[in-house]
Amino acid sequence: MRYLLFVAFTVACVPAHAASIDMLKSFLQNTESGKARFAQIIVDKNMKKVQQGTGTMHFARPGRFRWEYEKPYEQLIVGDGTRLWIYDKDLNQVSVRKLDAALGGSPAALLAGSNEIEKTYTLTNIGAQEGLDWLEAVPKSKENAFERIRLGFNNGSLEAMELRDQFGQVTVIKFAAFERNPRLAPELFRFTPPKGADVITE
Repeated sequence: MRYLLFVAFTVACVPAHAASIDMLKSFLQNTESGKARFAQIIVDKNMKKVQQGTGTMHFARPGRFRWEYEKPYEQLIVGDGTRLWIYDKDLNQVSVRKLDAALGGSPAALLAGSNEIEKTYTLTNIGAQEGLDWLEAVPKSKENAFERIRLGFNNGSLEAMELRDQFGQVTVIKFAAFERNPRLAPELFRFTPPKGADVITE
């Protein structure tokens, strides 16, 4: 099954180095929900573009999120607090698994998980570049699919994520029109497999 992920960078003064981790902690403490549009690019270890996509994302903490890809093809990823649903419209195929096992130390846990991020990641301030303050999060568990994750903030708002996997592939996600703490309908985080869909339980 095709799977999209979820889910940039040093010239900076000392205060900027201190800012990015503080921005992340403040973001997690003060953000219960969010929504945004996103543009995503995936490049391989040789920096060759292998995929590009756009869509919308919503999340409500803890554990509920919705990533909806519009291009290059329609795909929906929903975390309902208990299970993770991945729906590929073209294949009419649904994959479902337990949310805790699927999330682990993944990027979705950064946005929709708990505030205890430093239990899962080692955080390092990177500095400022292109108008954003960056930090790097390195998973403490070797079972994480990603080698490292970088997050870019602007005035406390998350604007970009860069995810590098164990094979050198990099996923860059840029957010636009991010809205913090909107009222989100509970239906956004529910999923019922379409009639006739092939459902695979992992």
